Amino acid sequence: MEVRQLEHFVAVAEERSFTRAAQRLHLVQSAVSASIRTLERDLEADLFHRTTQRVALTDAGATLLPQARRILAEVASAHELVADVRGGLRGSLTIGTMQALSAGPVDVPSMLGRLRVSHPRLEIRLRYAEGGSSELAERLRDGRVDVAIVSLPEHRPAGISLTALTSEPMTLVCPPGHRLAERRSVRMAELGEETFIDHLAGWGTRMSVDRAFAAAGMERRVAFEVGDTPSVVNLVQHGLGLAFLPRSLVTDSDGVRLVALRGLAPQWEVSLALPSNRPVGAAARAFSELAVAGGRLASTADAPASTASV
Repeated sequence: MEVRQLEHFVAVAEERSFTRAAQRLHLVQSAVSASIRTLERDLEADLFHRTTQRVALTDAGATLLPQARRILAEVASAHELVADVRGGLRGSLTIGTMQALSAGPVDVPSMLGRLRVSHPRLEIRLRYAEGGSSELAERLRDGRVDVAIVSLPEHRPAGISLTALTSEPMTLVCPPGHRLAERRSVRMAELGEETFIDHLAGWGTRMSVDRAFAAAGMERRVAFEVGDTPSVVNLVQHGLGLAFLPRSLVTDSDGVRLVALRGLAPQWEVSLALPSNRPVGAAARAFSELAVAGGRLASTADAPASTASV
């Protein structure tokens, strides 16, 4: 068994296609197919179900996949450590992040810029996940990303370690003219009959609000579920419902009204996520140091505003 065979196997498993895997690896398809056949012969097991329509993992392939990712991560980590000693990180770093962080309290673009200046030979990739933080956690656990910025207020997934970066209260977002729009604050008990707009179920903001309503013993009606924050704001603007968003992601100038919650508001908790089921490479550690430092600065800068908004 060779490392390159495992690289080919993981590519086919993730792409579900020999053709797309070959394109990703910059190889001809016949070379990838031959490599997989050799690996299957060495292991004495079929790794893929092959049809003219699709490629799917067998039970043996599904068992091998997480181990193959761990081996590749360890090999990459060894290369990174040696490169770091020789004067600079090389290789690649894949970072998973929430869409909202491009405008949120943790400045991911700034971190990436500083990382690029410090390590110009490091290839940096950024990946969003439509399924939000839950999907990012899954990608991190199975090795599709090396490090992630997530919001996971409800649970701590197995195979992942979390370091808190920052937290801020969420605010009620109302359309102009709504009965609550001119209020300074409202109680959760006043919102039981309202219609809500929210992110998808795997998003951290959605988890926090769902948890707050459950703690209050209330149910709420979410009529619109969308995969980005601008769409949430736009739907509120048009009077289709209320929403909860972090204060850093929305202002009155967006054509909506912001109303504080009286009592405990849902919190948007942002964390750095690293794998605990495999080695963490030098590049991921370098980004982590930037993220933790940036989170501390964001928390300090946001503290007065967050206290005032509760």
